[in-house]
Amino acid sequence: MTSLSHRFAAWSVYAHKRVLTLFTLGFSSGLPLALVFGTLSFWLREAGIERSTIGFLSWIALTYSIKFLWAPLVDRVPIPGLTRWLGRRRAWLILAQSILIAALAAMSFSDPQQNLQQLALLALVVAFASATQDIAVDAFRIEAAPEKMQAALAAAYQMGYRLAMIFSGAGALAIAAWADPDPNVYHVAAWHAAYLAMAVTMLVGVAATLLSAEPDVDRSQAEQLQQQLNARFAHLPAPVAWIYGVFVAPFQDFFSRYGKQALLILALIATYRISDIVMGVMANVFYVDMGFSKAEIAAISKIYGVLMTLVGAAVGGALVYRYGTMKVLFLGGLLVASTNLLFAWQAVVGHNIPLLTLAISADNFSAGIATSAFIAYLSSLTNIAYSATQYALLSSMMLLFPKFVAGFSGVMVDSLGYVGFFIAVSLMGLPVLLLIALAMRRESTAAKLNPAS
Repeated sequence: MTSLSHRFAAWSVYAHKRVLTLFTLGFSSGLPLALVFGTLSFWLREAGIERSTIGFLSWIALTYSIKFLWAPLVDRVPIPGLTRWLGRRRAWLILAQSILIAALAAMSFSDPQQNLQQLALLALVVAFASATQDIAVDAFRIEAAPEKMQAALAAAYQMGYRLAMIFSGAGALAIAAWADPDPNVYHVAAWHAAYLAMAVTMLVGVAATLLSAEPDVDRSQAEQLQQQLNARFAHLPAPVAWIYGVFVAPFQDFFSRYGKQALLILALIATYRISDIVMGVMANVFYVDMGFSKAEIAAISKIYGVLMTLVGAAVGGALVYRYGTMKVLFLGGLLVASTNLLFAWQAVVGHNIPLLTLAISADNFSAGIATSAFIAYLSSLTNIAYSATQYALLSSMMLLFPKFVAGFSGVMVDSLGYVGFFIAVSLMGLPVLLLIALAMRRESTAAKLNPAS
């Protein structure tokens, strides 16, 4: 009976109001990513842009990897008028969402064949505003509930995030296909309709922000730390202590808490998602080259991709709640690396709907499990006094190296072919499993040395 109650508790947490709020905010965070990543790659390829150029343009997404540079401002700087009305986190959310809507609308009136530079610049604005929204949402999530609920919040966030990515991927493709009078000829108006629809959909994030409550957080620790810094730099102008507290102290705190283990943690974070990120840039390009239509890809992603993403994220959250973060982190890494081999098989077989359905379903299911565990892991590493800044640093580390490597994905395909490319990105996930095993052993050793902690 106790075991049954424990299992029920692992699932009933999803009915909590904060969990539902994070699901909606996760949707708002996930929507823009595909629009400057996968969906944009499809648009560019259909417009006749070279694969190598598409690969290099994926570096726009590196904006997500350097968001820690302005995360301290999101943590500390108020927005005139908005902060007093909405609070720290929601004010920044509304600002970022407003910029996103405007930039996506502007992208909907662009044409890469006529002015590729303009479209790239607008995509960069979208990426910057989206990364800023992510900073605020992550801080909101960490501060919105106690640690025991973070796995459920991470799972709900991931479910919304992945659902939005599929909507801005498969959904945008479906809209473009619907608005395209001839699927065999490139029509920029079809993509205009798709991106304008995505701009309107961002209003979901605005509604979620306005209807949610600002997290009630005890700021005494952060204020105490700032007072200590003010005393330490009393002989210098006051802004120096403030700058140190905003930009230096959050990073110093992380390294002081984890010591030498911080290097292992950062290495794990920097490589955990390398397999799916490097593969992701070429995924839609691969579908086009294999002869799949927009409608076919949209249908498969919308039905099976959405279903398996939701199942994977929910299963990941429940597994983390039941078995702990590290074991599920290892399982997710193994699954993500393995599913890339299905795409190598697809490259051999060619245009085959059932196989593509299997590959996309398995890819989304494994990504749901892996990312739910990974978000919970990153959240557990932060200090509540610096939640936005430290989480931004960790999540930026997660993207920086993989997205740099992903920039060469087009060159890799040209050199290795699709089969060799997908096998290579699968092998990239193996060192990650070793790092997780080392981190698990260090945690086990620390637990034995400090049984009371």
